[in-house]
Amino acid sequence: MANEPRDPMPLEEPMFILGNGEMYRNQTEVKMSQIVLPCHANYCGELSAGQLLKWMDSTACLSAERHAGCSCITASVDDIHFETTIGVGQVVNITAKVNRAFTSSMEVGISVSCEDLFSDRQWKVCHAFATFVARRTEAGKVQLKQVIPRTQAEQMEYSLAAERRRMRLIHAEIINDLLSSCSSQTVSECLDYQDAVPAERTRVESVELVLPPHANHQVSTFGGQIMAWMENVATISASRLCNAHPTLRSIDMFHFRGPSHIGDRLVLKAIVNNAFKKSMEVGVCAEAYQGGEPLRHINTAFMTFEVLDNDRKPCTLPRIRPEPVDGKRRFQEAIARKKIRLDRKYIISCKQSEVPLSVPWDPSNQMYLSYNNVSALKMLAARSNWVLTSEKNKVSLYTLEENQMLCFKVETHVAVAAEQVFLLLSDLRRRKAWDHHYKECEVITDSHEDDTIYRVVTPSVTKGGKVQDFILLASRRRPCDSGDPYLIALRSVTLPAYPPTEDYNRGEVLCAGFSIWEEENSFTKISYYNQATPGVLPYISTDIAGLSSSFYCTFASCSAFLEENKDNLASLPTSTLYFTF
Repeated sequence: MANEPRDPMPLEEPMFILGNGEMYRNQTEVKMSQIVLPCHANYCGELSAGQLLKWMDSTACLSAERHAGCSCITASVDDIHFETTIGVGQVVNITAKVNRAFTSSMEVGISVSCEDLFSDRQWKVCHAFATFVARRTEAGKVQLKQVIPRTQAEQMEYSLAAERRRMRLIHAEIINDLLSSCSSQTVSECLDYQDAVPAERTRVESVELVLPPHANHQVSTFGGQIMAWMENVATISASRLCNAHPTLRSIDMFHFRGPSHIGDRLVLKAIVNNAFKKSMEVGVCAEAYQGGEPLRHINTAFMTFEVLDNDRKPCTLPRIRPEPVDGKRRFQEAIARKKIRLDRKYIISCKQSEVPLSVPWDPSNQMYLSYNNVSALKMLAARSNWVLTSEKNKVSLYTLEENQMLCFKVETHVAVAAEQVFLLLSDLRRRKAWDHHYKECEVITDSHEDDTIYRVVTPSVTKGGKVQDFILLASRRRPCDSGDPYLIALRSVTLPAYPPTEDYNRGEVLCAGFSIWEEENSFTKISYYNQATPGVLPYISTDIAGLSSSFYCTFASCSAFLEENKDNLASLPTSTLYFTF
């Protein structure tokens, strides 16, 4: 009996001590620990990725149902990148908790770590975000209660969840636009290789009968079980290309398009779409039917595999020869998805301290740059250890020194409605009316209705020196819920058409912007944040040192500008107003 797999059991939630001394426990948090037995492992003695996906889905579902108080189903899963594999005898620790609830859906954060009981070591395996939807009851559609974040970490995830939700909603549209305009590597190049493996050889089709053990307490097939079956056929397909044991490295964001139930026959199809030098993309499709009814599309996913050598380094893979028509389309789309995947991992997944000051902008990464821009501002605003440096006439200057980086925040209140403040501050071309640091400002491109790229010219930081210019991406966000702020996030980007010139010192902004909170009686709190870089710090250093109060003059001018123009929104440029209505 000791060798039989144990059912996942939720563990007790950890306790936190809040600033006021109150003991706090997150009621949505669920923990599961599993020891990896041989029946959970693949042919390499490592935990099957499909089994891990089942455990992750089960843990997340329990967390979602604890918050909703009713049955929940998996709607989508964001990108998952597996950093390491897990061996037999090691322990998998999975933690899930609801980050934020919307009307009838909620985001659940899932973190997975591995523990070696003999060496007492622990390490991260992966992190994921899943969206769950509360099932309708006899009373109708479920209205979820709001999540109330209590700790700084919870507040940060709560705020970022709104931005991740926005990206999910527009993800498919942007991916389709990019794929349709893909003009990357031509298929004819691979058709000339004599050693290329025909894609047809990697095709796999398998059918599964959904039985009661595969279903949850709602008699619907576990989302994790479907993912496990999809991973199984994808692994077989990848093995047929390389004649070796592949390792799953990542799964792209995917959505469940419909439910599956007990008695369904699930048809799973997989094929290698493209093989790159060290990795391959496998496309997987899941369809369901009962009796003589037509197939129902359940899910499509794209999985990236590698083959590791004895030193755990990726091996070079054989080339693939795509099939005519659909095969060529899949081949080219896989190239586009690879670039999108790299952009997503590079811009979104890396730590903020690892992101270079200026990131190249192009249409394929604009969604992820916008996400990173707003997320960085939200993370900066969520910090709780700001120190008040100076205050004058209700304009306050705060500083924060963290990881050898100095950040500052300027905060004030105005008797102008938050939406009007948002509209007036959104167009950087109007900023020179109140900020003497803005000498010139021009729109380079309106990349999206919520994103604009500007070129800004500022004075020289030294007497007689060169003036500075900045290429800034401005990302605007309206509140997701009534308790959220308006946001205007700024960061530097690079554009080939606007390289640095000898006449200007090219300055860079890592993270800056406005957080605009609506308060009572048409009063608005404005917080301006800046993660000071060498190009920005000279403008504020004397204020931080207490030798000047120019920040007060600047934001007093800002307040006056807002007061004078609050009734003149009709005079705003069209580019500022068109995303409003």
